[in-house]
Amino acid sequence: MELVVQVKLLPSPEQAAALEATLRACNRAADHVARVAFGSGTRDRNGLQKLVYAEIKAEFGLSAQPAVRVVKKVVDAYAALAAQVKAGVLGRPASKRCRAAMGSPIAFHPQAAQPFDDRCLSWQTDARTVSIWTVAGRMKGLRYAGAAGQLKTLADHRKGESDLVQRGRAWFLVATCDVPEPEVYEPIGWIGVDRGIVNLATTSDGANCQGRRLSRYRRWQARKRAELQAKKTRSATRRAARRARKEHRHAAQVNHKVSKEIVSVAQRTGRGIAVEELDGIRDRVRLRRDQRGAFSSWPFHQLGQHLHYKARRAGVPFLAVDAAHTSQRCPRCGHTERANRPTRDHFRCRQCGLAGPADHVAGVNVRVRARSAWVFVTMPVPAPPRSATGAGRCDL
Repeated sequence: MELVVQVKLLPSPEQAAALEATLRACNRAADHVARVAFGSGTRDRNGLQKLVYAEIKAEFGLSAQPAVRVVKKVVDAYAALAAQVKAGVLGRPASKRCRAAMGSPIAFHPQAAQPFDDRCLSWQTDARTVSIWTVAGRMKGLRYAGAAGQLKTLADHRKGESDLVQRGRAWFLVATCDVPEPEVYEPIGWIGVDRGIVNLATTSDGANCQGRRLSRYRRWQARKRAELQAKKTRSATRRAARRARKEHRHAAQVNHKVSKEIVSVAQRTGRGIAVEELDGIRDRVRLRRDQRGAFSSWPFHQLGQHLHYKARRAGVPFLAVDAAHTSQRCPRCGHTERANRPTRDHFRCRQCGLAGPADHVAGVNVRVRARSAWVFVTMPVPAPPRSATGAGRCDL
């Protein structure tokens, strides 16, 4: 499986200036290549490289391999835009947003990330330094730092390109690592996980990861952003953007902690993890205006992704099951009715009287559905029937 490892670079002021000049030169070149691709209609890498390769080397001071990486970055950006249009992410083809995106060349921020391959970036993992190409020449002995686990993964499994990223005054390298997956074991049971807004994750074991602190933090950040937006200054806009990034990082950290705890329990007890399939839920649900902010910022998808990749890395079985009526179905008698859940927090079966926390009951139902689904997942593929003209034919 592919994982992303991020390390922080520790450049001197002179090295930081060279890195910034390199990033800006590459993105100016990418803007030019994007305009040529838009005007000529050329989207394939080889054709576009023939048009712009010599020009961007001479005009923007790029070496051979960085110029190739710039062309590849532009081609990937147009491919991503086409995929978004095809998937309807930008609305219908005739919508204003879609026409605006398709009607002009792609533009790159001056500080947009730039990919480097092994020809223009080499790692010295023992010394924790890198050697990287810049417009000022090859920069050697550039130190980096990171968490111990990430550094070990980087040293053992790094493969492919690495991206140079600037965030404010900080510099990072984001590397792709190809980590071998352990074999998935046969589970002796399942942990059903119900994801929600008030309770981020409730398991069938009764463990409850509440989201009240995260909700309060989001509301506080929303008030601060509203105050900054009311000032309508460039400085306030920058501060609001920094607060939004900080809020995103905080929510991601909470999801990492929750998913790590669930996966460790499953691995320790020899069980698998099952979650509800919630794709498209934002399109299916209609909400009051005062609920839209909390619902749109609900990081359920990210929590599911964290659970999935952590489970794969630990060899824990993972399933996504149908989410229909998990909080309205009685796990004892199977009776399903909206009245079984009179309030958000409570469940009481109208037929057999089973009562309990609604999120816990939903987790139990997810666990029950995972047991049935796993049978079909692990069922051996039946052998294809023999042809009527093949061997073994018996005419009566």
